[in-house]
Amino acid sequence: MGNTGFSLALMMAVLLLHFVALFSTKTTTNISTDQSALLTMKAHIISDPQKMLKTNWSIATSFCNWVGVTCGSRHQKVIALNLSSMFLIGTVPPQIGNLSFLTSLDLTNNSFHGSLPIQLTNLHRLKLINLVLNNFYGEIPSWFDSFPKLQYLSLSANNFVGQIPSDMFERLPRLQVLYLDGNKLSGKIPLGLFKCKELEYISLAFNSSEGILPKEIGNLTMLELLFLQENQIEGAIPQQISNLTIEISLFIL
Repeated sequence: MGNTGFSLALMMAVLLLHFVALFSTKTTTNISTDQSALLTMKAHIISDPQKMLKTNWSIATSFCNWVGVTCGSRHQKVIALNLSSMFLIGTVPPQIGNLSFLTSLDLTNNSFHGSLPIQLTNLHRLKLINLVLNNFYGEIPSWFDSFPKLQYLSLSANNFVGQIPSDMFERLPRLQVLYLDGNKLSGKIPLGLFKCKELEYISLAFNSSEGILPKEIGNLTMLELLFLQENQIEGAIPQQISNLTIEISLFIL
């Protein structure tokens, strides 16, 4: 009986040590994945005039302490990346899609260029995407519908072209702010946009959109501001706009 009890205790101890080792390995792998993604981002920066990343993003310190990086309080996972107004020049690498806990991506006022990597679709927790004042180009990808929690999307002042894909709004039920002004977008205002019932602010100004303002605008009962100036929108303002109980500042020039 004594030998049996000893053997059982020994077996439990071995299993516990195995579990601890397995958990530690998994944790280390997760941490290194985020660190690796950030270091890859750093490697894709070809100009860092303020030397913010060059001097601060070092493996000598925890990446959670790096400038522009915010980690969650309960785990060492990146939840926000804010590189705004650092005057960086570079591209966004596919590995940024490995920051699986990211909720906020802000690259405002830099000179990032190229197209957006499709690997961003892995970031299902994103609530904010702010890419204003950069040099991204190409068509706006329809895979923006991969962010069901997205509340704020600003792609203003870039070089996006073509029509706004209607289906990108099909699965953005929480979208509140949409800024696409200052690009080279064309075509009609997509009807899919008016399925985003929580929209409060929309700016499509300074593009080449055409056609009429659809009557479905009346579906956006939370809308406060709508900017459409410097487009080719024509026709009368639809009477359905009277469905909107909140005061709207509407500019169509």
